[in-house]
Amino acid sequence: MKNDQAIIRVQNVSQSFQTAKGTFLALDNVSFDIARGETVSLIGHSGCGKSTLLNLIAGLSRPTQGVLLCDNQELTEPGPERAVVFQNHSLLPWLTTFENVALAVREVFKGQMSKGEMQEWIMHNLELVHMDHAADKRPGEISGGMKQRVGIARALAMKPKVLLMDEPFGALDALTRAHLQDAVMEIQVRLKTTILLITHDVDEAVLLSDRVMMMTNGPAAKVGEVLQVELERPRSRVALANDPLFHQYRQQVLQFLYEKHQAVV
Repeated sequence: MKNDQAIIRVQNVSQSFQTAKGTFLALDNVSFDIARGETVSLIGHSGCGKSTLLNLIAGLSRPTQGVLLCDNQELTEPGPERAVVFQNHSLLPWLTTFENVALAVREVFKGQMSKGEMQEWIMHNLELVHMDHAADKRPGEISGGMKQRVGIARALAMKPKVLLMDEPFGALDALTRAHLQDAVMEIQVRLKTTILLITHDVDEAVLLSDRVMMMTNGPAAKVGEVLQVELERPRSRVALANDPLFHQYRQQVLQFLYEKHQAVV
């Protein structure tokens, strides 16, 4: 990958934590780039440092060693150019769908957009995730999948350069999960958004990604293998169900997770 294509750069990053038993090395000398408009999945067993790595890119914590860059600027704190969607939607229950998205929009675009422009922009992003019909409903009045759609709309409304997604569909039933995966693919095709997705789901990783980065088991986790997914976009889960290449990719990830997940010394 050419350097000028990279929007996220992770350079020789290690992260350790102090525990009652001493120093715990969670990540060991991790390096990779993410290109503009690319969707990359991080997959691995529990405790392999996936969320730790995402939190570093989000600016929620600082690395023990190494450097992280977004658009060639060192990451030292959270910023609107890196929007995060967590497994928990984190919507404020006393606000409507519209008002939850408006909170982020006002924070980022205060003084840049008029009130009318903000309202149009909020509705535009709710339309992107097919939630404009529920603009006046509160979180308690909508389903879990709909709440996650609002969370995605809120993140997109910040006009982020990078969308960071930490197992955003993990708590949802299979059908709702599939609908939201389709929504993310639709958004990626329309907006060319750069996405980093953490997932435990092998099918999800292959379906959504341009590359799947497979993490070795912790402690001292690192990127063990990288799978380039060369499936044409837009992708259809129905068409891919019988696609030999999709199943080949799926098998490669499964093989790593269950046979080769230890770091090569």
